[in-house]
Amino acid sequence: MICCWANRKGRSRMEVKVIRSQRRHRTVEARLEAGVLVVRVPARISEAELNSLIEKLKAKLQQRQRRRQYQSDTDLEARARELSRRYFGGQLTWQSIRYATNQNRRFGSCTASQGTIRISHRVQSMPAWVQDYVIMHELAHLLEPNHSSAFWELVQRYPKAERARGYLIAVSLESDEQA
Repeated sequence: MICCWANRKGRSRMEVKVIRSQRRHRTVEARLEAGVLVVRVPARISEAELNSLIEKLKAKLQQRQRRRQYQSDTDLEARARELSRRYFGGQLTWQSIRYATNQNRRFGSCTASQGTIRISHRVQSMPAWVQDYVIMHELAHLLEPNHSSAFWELVQRYPKAERARGYLIAVSLESDEQA
């Protein structure tokens, strides 16, 4: 069954494909496939339960999409320019800043001598204030290519630095447990 689902207020339409399965008894699976929310549910689920479930899944998906503030390398570049202006007086220059899909242990890297910054694609799904922190951290490396006290003073210009570091530590601990 494929339908266009709108929320109760008639806003935010989304195409939803519901697949009922006789083999599925309790679990529900949902994923976005080519812009369509595909939901696999047990065959016996009632329409009321299904409607409620789809509303919750849509809300969760929309929240996740809102978190992804800087989707493209162009967006990332613009955000880095804004952070450089705000916290470094616009004095920083770099050759490139882009997302990298081969950084699974680090959240970012900076080769100060070449002026290249890479941000892990994993950061895209994190809250905007964490994304900003990762960008700030790598921008600070353009001035201080190590983790000296002078480097940390630069990073601390970002007001949510400690909070973001805590978030990233927690994410790292989770991924260590799953490995």
